[in-house]
Amino acid sequence: MKAIKITTILTAAICLASCSLDEAPKASADKNAIFNNESGLETYSYSFYNMLPSVTNGYSQDEMCDYGAVTSVNSFLRDGAYSAETSSGWTWTDLRNINYFIENCERGNVSEKVRNNYIGLARFFRAYLYLSKVQRFGDVPWTDKVLSNTDDKLYAERDSRDVVMNHVLDDINYACENITRTSDVTGSMVTKWVAYALKSRICLYEASFRKYHTELGLQSTANKWYEEAASAAKVVMEQSGHSLYTGDGTEKSFRTIFTSNNPVTQEVMLASCCDESQAVLGSANWWWTSGTYGPRFSMTRPFINTFLNTDGTPFTSRQGYETMDFYDECQNRDKRLMQTIRTPGYERDGKPAAPNFNGYSLTGYQPIKYTLDDSKYDGGQLNTNAIPLFRYAEVLLNYAEAKAELGTLTDDDWKNTIGALRARAGITGGLDHKPTQVDNYLKDNFYSDINDPVILEIRRERSVELALEGFRFNDIKRWKEGKLMTARWTGMYVKQLNVQIDLDHDGTTDVIFYKDGTSKPTGLPSSCTPVAVGGNSMMGLTGTDSGYLTWSDADPRTWYDDGRQYYYPIPAAAILHNKNIKQNPHWDK
Repeated sequence: MKAIKITTILTAAICLASCSLDEAPKASADKNAIFNNESGLETYSYSFYNMLPSVTNGYSQDEMCDYGAVTSVNSFLRDGAYSAETSSGWTWTDLRNINYFIENCERGNVSEKVRNNYIGLARFFRAYLYLSKVQRFGDVPWTDKVLSNTDDKLYAERDSRDVVMNHVLDDINYACENITRTSDVTGSMVTKWVAYALKSRICLYEASFRKYHTELGLQSTANKWYEEAASAAKVVMEQSGHSLYTGDGTEKSFRTIFTSNNPVTQEVMLASCCDESQAVLGSANWWWTSGTYGPRFSMTRPFINTFLNTDGTPFTSRQGYETMDFYDECQNRDKRLMQTIRTPGYERDGKPAAPNFNGYSLTGYQPIKYTLDDSKYDGGQLNTNAIPLFRYAEVLLNYAEAKAELGTLTDDDWKNTIGALRARAGITGGLDHKPTQVDNYLKDNFYSDINDPVILEIRRERSVELALEGFRFNDIKRWKEGKLMTARWTGMYVKQLNVQIDLDHDGTTDVIFYKDGTSKPTGLPSSCTPVAVGGNSMMGLTGTDSGYLTWSDADPRTWYDDGRQYYYPIPAAAILHNKNIKQNPHWDK
């Protein structure tokens, strides 16, 4: 979004900072100066954008997912390490701000169209907020008004997800119908089409959660939500004017979307933007290239294996794929691979840059999706590139998945969604018709309970296209595939220890692996990093003298059989404040 400085009068009017729903404003201003004119409403509405991921964190939303090894396992995935006492997220300041705005806007002296537009914008953000709360906690209290300190609602039980999500659907429908902005050259403001995109996101999440979480007893209502998701996505596809960006060819267009200073608004519908003039800069390079600041997030071999060959066939159908070295496995692949991680041919500062094992990469699959290629951006909060938050590609994926789950996806639908995304990535085969054969590698390693080849391929496409954009953990939760979070972190294949490896075949060696506890290799060129495996090292090897790299085998991750981690525990302080709030299942042990 735009880097906007809220005016003093606005700050006074909406100073409602509180984790409770009943705290009175700490300052006030003449409401007429805000709610009786359009400029006042517009200025107030800027405060809602603070709810969105920013240029300082929007690039790190997939830090906890199944396909990324990190330096330290999140406590949520450690046996006995997470509890109600350490839980967070039960904060409602933003909700009070939104409800305060809606109540006063309804009484404001502006035209009905103007009023409804800004109420629509507020209800967009309320729907956005409640989606995140339901994703985190399941049942939550629904509140659409500012509560006084005597309101009984403050001590009510949580409302069911069915009640809450029906309210959310009402909110986002109102936003779609009443937001008047239909274009934004800055790519930083919510438009009518962003509202429809959010609706498709909301409804797809709820549909699949209801379908696959049969313990809720809501599976009979799932199709209604799938239909709403498909319908909303269709509006964007037919009316918004957005389309996939292909202007830089198959080898650059995808990554251009994430490294451009200005949002590529042909595809990017809403972004968080930097502003050098106001010193609003991002930290993507620092986070992704630092050996200390970020988690050294590195992708795993099983996930990399899901990127197709350029002819549209599975990479795992290649003879000998299991023991291919890094250079060979990167050849003739979906062009998104070379735009997601460092592959042979990647350059930084105009020089070849192989995966860096000198304090950075844990598996050999080092992400570049958000990083600028000039190392001058690496040392702090210096990035100038915008972070996409809503883009047309997600809408296509939402439409395809919803239609496939309904059993109504046609070959034309496939061509216009999955086929279009794959064509942008340089894939040539299977673009015009739905798949008919199950990819056993994908099924066996990721989705063992799915037998529909169309749904399997849509899930493949979603994971590849939206990697690192903050969708994966929620996708795993809604599909009820939590066990994926415990998959072993494995990396590139190492054919032999104590041999210098030229990962990108540029003529200089990059790394040599040796057993921890043996003599460290000496006499190496400056480009070659010695890396210990096994012994006391967190990096290991699946075999004795060859095999896949492993990371953090001694720190296993846990996904409880009782399914408690599909929700976070309600923070203990919230239950202490309201005895009628009951803890989520199995978190009170």
